[in-house]
Amino acid sequence: MATQTPLGLFGVEALIDPEDRAIRDAARAVLDTRVRPHIAQWYESGTLPARELARELGDLGLLGMHLEGYGCAGTSATAYGLACLELEAVDSGVRSLVSVQGSLAMFAIHRWGSEEQKQEWLPRMATGEAIGCFGLTEPDFGSNPAGMRTYAVRDGSDWVLRGSKMWITNGSIADVAVVWAATDEGIRGFVVPTDTPGFSAPAIKGKLSLRASVTSELVLDDVRLPGSALMPLAKGLSGPLSCLNEARYGIVFGALGAARDSLEVTLDYVASREIFDKPLAAYQLTQAKLADMTLELGKGMLLALHLGRLKDAGVVRPEQISLGKLNNVRESLAIARECRTLLGANGITLDYSVLRHANNLESVLTYEGTSEVHQLVIGQALTGESAFR
Repeated sequence: MATQTPLGLFGVEALIDPEDRAIRDAARAVLDTRVRPHIAQWYESGTLPARELARELGDLGLLGMHLEGYGCAGTSATAYGLACLELEAVDSGVRSLVSVQGSLAMFAIHRWGSEEQKQEWLPRMATGEAIGCFGLTEPDFGSNPAGMRTYAVRDGSDWVLRGSKMWITNGSIADVAVVWAATDEGIRGFVVPTDTPGFSAPAIKGKLSLRASVTSELVLDDVRLPGSALMPLAKGLSGPLSCLNEARYGIVFGALGAARDSLEVTLDYVASREIFDKPLAAYQLTQAKLADMTLELGKGMLLALHLGRLKDAGVVRPEQISLGKLNNVRESLAIARECRTLLGANGITLDYSVLRHANNLESVLTYEGTSEVHQLVIGQALTGESAFR
């Protein structure tokens, strides 16, 4: 009997448009050739050649790919999701580079910025010439961004920013930072060139997760900006939260990439690993684990594709993306952990990707809204009652 791939059992390919499939396949081919051979080394050393990688991903059209105009590819949301899946199948850190660039920094400028800000930054960010970061989370305010202490005050026609941000992907290599700050007019967003005096971004070291990713603190020490740095259309928390929703959508697909890769690696391993004179794959307990993991991967993929269709139709709601983020990250982490058990001691080494994926998914479980936050978003949608306070 011929073997089938996990997603092949679900007939997923028939659900993907040929154009979206071609974009996905092109991304997979480049990533398998240019990134996958090096990712374990980058993870072990805690480094990522982000600038070089950003240019290559820009050449492929993956940066801000779902945005229209300004050098962006203008693909479907589904194609963007499938690209995120392929990126995270290599490593969550690589997908984070693309997500922060396109769905946070570029989307913020594209949706909320002035025409001058768009013209100045978006074309260069689409090619990877300029790298962006997104400053919302603070050391004491993650799930409750409304409590932020970073403040911006008017000084004549200028703005002066004071405060700090934490856990900022791309921060220490960024050319531009989208920074959210409290003002007398409410929360506002600013486009901050990182060479502005008073801006610094020390890298965060000692990570046990997302090691192949640049993570930083942002320090704003009386950063003086012209009035033109203010994003004119963003007022209140709706601005940054809309950006987070874009990034969460990419995670719905992306997490499944880590799960798929873990499961594919494990299927290869159990087919060749002999235990008591027969392949590990031939044991009932092994097949039960593989079947359960395939079921969760396939269900997650069907959910992701459904959300992609809703997003392409312009009708997806934030609580629906919370459904996808909560389910797919949680199940992908469980898959990566279970795959590690089938690999035994080999599973703890960088010769195999499964524990690297599991470690990364521990971060993905937390960022862009913790599982608990998404549970409460879903709970509020079901009951009409807010349980956040």
